[in-house]
Amino acid sequence: MDMMFEAYLTNEVQLEPDDIPNTKEPVWILGKKYSAIDDLELIRQDIRSRLWFTYRRGFVPIGDSGLTSDKGWGCMLRCGQMVLAQALLNLHLGRDWVWNSDTKSQPYLRILRLFEDRRCAVYSIHQVALMGATEGKEVGQWFGPNTVAQVLKKLAFYDEWSSVAFHVALDNTIVINEIKQLCRGTEPGSRWKPLVLVIPLRLGLSDINPIYMKGLKTCFSFRQSLGVIGGKPNHALYFIGCVGDEVIYLDPHTTQQTCFVEGKDNECERQADQTYHCQHASRLPILNMDPSLAVCFFCPTEHELDSLCQLFRERIVEQEKQPLFEVCEDKPDRWSPVSKQDDLLGAWAQEASENMDSTLDESDEDFELLG
Repeated sequence: MDMMFEAYLTNEVQLEPDDIPNTKEPVWILGKKYSAIDDLELIRQDIRSRLWFTYRRGFVPIGDSGLTSDKGWGCMLRCGQMVLAQALLNLHLGRDWVWNSDTKSQPYLRILRLFEDRRCAVYSIHQVALMGATEGKEVGQWFGPNTVAQVLKKLAFYDEWSSVAFHVALDNTIVINEIKQLCRGTEPGSRWKPLVLVIPLRLGLSDINPIYMKGLKTCFSFRQSLGVIGGKPNHALYFIGCVGDEVIYLDPHTTQQTCFVEGKDNECERQADQTYHCQHASRLPILNMDPSLAVCFFCPTEHELDSLCQLFRERIVEQEKQPLFEVCEDKPDRWSPVSKQDDLLGAWAQEASENMDSTLDESDEDFELLG
């Protein structure tokens, strides 16, 4: 008994992490369904296989800002990196790909290098922060979901290896033919570009309206799901799944030393690789999420996009009293608000896209970190 107590005091007793509840309700992780009782290790393996980007310190200064760490301001930038990294993992390795400490897959290492904290990396914290200037954000200023999506859309143009089409759907409306035109390109014989679809939403004033909870949970069950970027007040998070009325998330609010994996040829590089994978996720009640968020999806083919839009119609638009968003074949001649009522804020349509941009920029400030 004394030995057990001593072990407890010296932290030698390893308590079971409270990451996944012991429940009969299904666990959804980025479109995959699991049993919390029978598949616990598979769930944790799936979570560990996601790329986890956190605050870092000690990187080369960003532009002329002198900043060598993104602690306190970069959490939404890191969440944006995570959702795009998941799209690239799906594209180059497949959704069923699994990471372990011995992984030396060249596509995996190439994806990781795109996000490392180097000036030359396409999706580095340097490039994301500097590109924010085109969205009116200075280096060191906090981004919201819409802003980080717009920045990543611009940076994706420079990633010729992946060559994804990045679409940010405004006015809470999915315009199918508009998206298909983007993916098909304008050149004759152009091949279909894999689609990253981001839908910025506001699902309430200061809290999520419960009317949207079922629709939000449903999004995690689609095989095309890339999760949700958002957070809780003053705290950006990357939501990768749900169980019951809780969301499962990766938290970027851990500050780690900048390190590089390179070819993963020595112990130092192998240790660096492990810093990009979270051992255990966390949970949060859905209604505790901030109402400003963005749901994200990946469609590598036109068939996958058609399938996703059908799921949207059948399970989001037709089944929900107030759907998260609308789906149409072509853009209407004139946008008009769906509703003026406060409890229908999730249907935030504006008459012009520039109004939508400014409104979303204001909603970004709801997340602003003050320290």
